[in-house]
Amino acid sequence: MREIVSTAWLNQNLSKPNLIILDASLKASAEGKAFEKFNKTIPNARIFDLKNVFVNKTSPFPNTIPEPEIFETACRQLGINQDSEIVVFDNNGIFSSPRVWWLFTVMGHDNIAVLNGGLPNWIKKGFRTENKHIQTFNAGNFKANFNKSLFIDFEHVLSNIKEQKFTLIDARSESRFNGIAQEPRKHLKSGNIENSINIPYQEVLKDGKYKSKSELYALFDEKVKDENELVFSCGSGMTACIVLLACQIGYKSFLKLYDGSWTEWAERNKLLNDV
Repeated sequence: MREIVSTAWLNQNLSKPNLIILDASLKASAEGKAFEKFNKTIPNARIFDLKNVFVNKTSPFPNTIPEPEIFETACRQLGINQDSEIVVFDNNGIFSSPRVWWLFTVMGHDNIAVLNGGLPNWIKKGFRTENKHIQTFNAGNFKANFNKSLFIDFEHVLSNIKEQKFTLIDARSESRFNGIAQEPRKHLKSGNIENSINIPYQEVLKDGKYKSKSELYALFDEKVKDENELVFSCGSGMTACIVLLACQIGYKSFLKLYDGSWTEWAERNKLLNDV
C-alpha cells in the first residue's frame, strides 16, 4: 500500500471490505497549541487513542511505544485483522497520523497509509461525514511482529556520537534545536544532540498536506546529501514521524526512530532548568 492516500482515493474506496479507518486526532500539540475540534468525522472511523491506549503507560517519557503484546491486544479490540487495509487521519491535516503509520510499520503491518490532508481536507472537499465514530466491532486477529531494528534507544544514540554510523534528524523547530526557545517541558533545557541535523517538521508540509515528491527530494538532498543511514528524533517521538514519512515518500527509505527523543536525552543527561 502507498504511504499516503488522497481524500479522493479514500472517498472512492470507503466500501472496501478490509478497509479500517482510524482517527488519531489529538487535542493539542506538545507546545500547547490547540487543534481545531470537529463535531464530525469520516464514515466508519474508529478512534485510535495515542495518548491513553497505544502508549507505554509505565514509561517516564511521553508517547513511548507500547509493548508489542499491548499493541496487539488493543488492535484486536479495535477489530483490526492481519489482512486489514488501514488508513489513518488526524484533525490537524498531518500531525499525529504519521506516528500511527510508524507504529504499525514497526509492529510488522505495512498495509497502512496516512490520509494526506486529514480530516480538514476531507471536510474541505465536501465528502460525506458522520457525527460519531463507530464503537462496536468484532474482535480482530491482528498479530504484532515487532521489528526491533527500527527502534533506536538512548544507548544507540550515545554510542553513535563517536561511531557516527547514522545521522540523527531532529524535527523540532529551529529555535528549540539551537537552544533559543524554551522546551514545552519547562524543566528541560533546549538544544540538540551532537552531530544531529535539523529539519523542522513544518518544512515538509504545505497547507496541511505533504509537499510533492520533487519538493521533498530537493529538501532532503540539500540537508542530508551523501549521508549514510538516517534516524529521526524530535521532542517526544511524535513529529519525528512526520519527517520520517516525508523521507520515505520523497527521498529514501529510512524507518528508524529514536523514540525517547530530546525529552529522554535531556532528562538522562541532566540538561535541566531550575524551576
